[in-house]
Amino acid sequence: MIIPKESLSGEDVRRAVEDVLGKHLGLSGKGYKCDGRLVINVLVAAAIEARTIESVCDDLAIGVTSNTIRGYLKHHLDVSDLREQEMQMNLSLSECLPVGLPRLSCEMAIDCHDEPFYGKTPELRSYACRSEAKEGTTHFYRLASLYVMWRQVRVTLAVTYVFPEDSIEGIVQRLLERMNHLGLRPSVLYMDKGFCTGPVIAYLQQQHIPALIACTIRGKKGGIRRLCHGKRAFMTDYTFTDGTQVHLALLPTRVPDKSGKRRLKWIAYVVIHLDWSPTKCYQRYRRRFGIESSYRQLGQVRARTTSCNPALRFLLLGLGLLLLNCWVYLRFCTTRVLERGPARWVARLFQLPRFIAFLRRAIERTFGTRDEIPIYAF
Repeated sequence: MIIPKESLSGEDVRRAVEDVLGKHLGLSGKGYKCDGRLVINVLVAAAIEARTIESVCDDLAIGVTSNTIRGYLKHHLDVSDLREQEMQMNLSLSECLPVGLPRLSCEMAIDCHDEPFYGKTPELRSYACRSEAKEGTTHFYRLASLYVMWRQVRVTLAVTYVFPEDSIEGIVQRLLERMNHLGLRPSVLYMDKGFCTGPVIAYLQQQHIPALIACTIRGKKGGIRRLCHGKRAFMTDYTFTDGTQVHLALLPTRVPDKSGKRRLKWIAYVVIHLDWSPTKCYQRYRRRFGIESSYRQLGQVRARTTSCNPALRFLLLGLGLLLLNCWVYLRFCTTRVLERGPARWVARLFQLPRFIAFLRRAIERTFGTRDEIPIYAF
């Protein structure tokens, strides 16, 4: 990605995003009226405005209809090639890693993101995962991502599409293999309760990866619950029912209930290859919520669609994360003031709304807009 030396314009941002997306995503085909460059700009416009492809095609003076764009995407996005599409997306995400990112001492987090699925056919449901009811459905298209946190830099390192038959261990393994391929090693890996399983813990212990995993405390008397006594935090060894031996950090906290009164609640973490105290585990685990912020920001740069095509859904979700990576990379390269000592930031000059505004104006100037419609009433 080429960064100008004196100033960053909207056209510079548009070209940078277009280059990153066009390099690996496999949308470089050419047609009579529609080519990969046009499709990429339409997808970006739909993403940054949280609109559909149809509404963007109606607004831009591009000379093709939304049916043409959808036909182009249908030709290039085959459901059977989801793993290849995943590889292309990961290559694009790695293009936005800052040069100064340390390879051996970054905090990382793994989490899953669900998109509601309302299809009924067995073929489509074979690509959707079942979960608790939410937004009127129990089936979801699921995406898992690996997130890197370094100073003010927060980027998505890798993504993977989750099939219903995929195990939690397989998801973690795919993401960490991608991390190893890039030559990175985490100082600590944060994961939520959904990843607290015997196979995942055993895999992390075998790979000697430092990790902090939230652990669910179930039941009223047995299991981990019987360890939750006293008023002080402590560390202890514990063996799960499947035989997995872990090192637990147990911490009592005070949380408000429905009436507003603060009640005692115990929190448990599985600690792997770390010598942290329970209090430090509690404080540092809060940084995991950075990956939750990336999913919230994804809602601002995600195109809307009613399509049930898993490949298109995965492309639009990955495109949103890729746009966030581009924004972080451009902000990192343009808003740092290098001085002696720590770098000083002027990040307010290039916040996410301005990045979106730059892209929107540049796309409108490049392709033009429609400011009139034909009258059909006679």
